[in-house]
Amino acid sequence: MKSFLAGSVVNGEGTFYSDLDIVVIYGKLDQAYRESFIFDEWPIEAFVHDPETLKYFFEEVDAKSGAPSLMNMVLYSEPIPEASMLVDELRQLAQEVLLKGPPAWDKDLIDRARYELTDLLDDLREPRDSAEKMATLCALYPKVANFYLRSSAKWSGSNKGIIRQLKSEYPEFFKDFDRRFQSAFRDSSTSGIIVLVESILAPFGGLLFDGYKLDAPKDWRKE
Repeated sequence: MKSFLAGSVVNGEGTFYSDLDIVVIYGKLDQAYRESFIFDEWPIEAFVHDPETLKYFFEEVDAKSGAPSLMNMVLYSEPIPEASMLVDELRQLAQEVLLKGPPAWDKDLIDRARYELTDLLDDLREPRDSAEKMATLCALYPKVANFYLRSSAKWSGSNKGIIRQLKSEYPEFFKDFDRRFQSAFRDSSTSGIIVLVESILAPFGGLLFDGYKLDAPKDWRKE
């Protein structure tokens, strides 16, 4: 068995509430799984795989989602108990998949994201009350970051990981993004967010509502 210890604690950025992310590799498993537990007062998130399930997850889950969380855990981690040939092989695999980049968004995916952002922007232009305004800002925050990354064929992330990725890939854009959202959350001024969203959508055709159609799968039918 080999393990990778990853996360903010390893990077020296942990807080009192940080957990330990551990990727555990067995020689062979019936199925991969994720388990959360407390050990010696530490909250643990364990991601348990064998080499085949890990490779599947890299290529079929992380890569296709555009959020390489498990690949980053393996690549940027401390091996437990020590480095080995298997550790090197798995890190090389993670590196190879990362270097390929995520699948590029096609027109359908871009249009769907444009439509979702347009809908949220309309809600933001004239919210019924401050609670709805806050809810819309919260929904826009990750979607704007994800659109900017994925429409540029860059890796994205999930939760706080998406912000780290945006800051790493586009530090100048992140500064503007962060300033506008901080202002909107603090002062309730949303004009800066509206301008930001319109500007990032402009190269892809701008706002999208009129004429947009999304077909349901043909097998969505109850006999």
